[in-house]
Amino acid sequence: MPMTASEIEKRIVAAIPDAQVEIRDLAGDGDHYAATVTSEQFRGKSRVQQHQMVNAAFGEDMGTTLHSLSVQTRAPD
Repeated sequence: MPMTASEIEKRIVAAIPDAQVEIRDLAGDGDHYAATVTSEQFRGKSRVQQHQMVNAAFGEDMGTTLHSLSVQTRAPD
């Protein structure tokens, strides 16, 4: 069963508590999502490190239960 947008947001916030998360269903199929994640914890980290922090929220579900997630990260302005 695919992961819902609300579950994606819940997991990201659990891993990065100050995160502001916007989830978009890219294909309307509940299986391909994009997330924009803003967190002070990203400040001073490379994009790779930021994406690793987000991806860590999903563990082994990444690529299986969560089929596709495009991630954009940033620190607050």
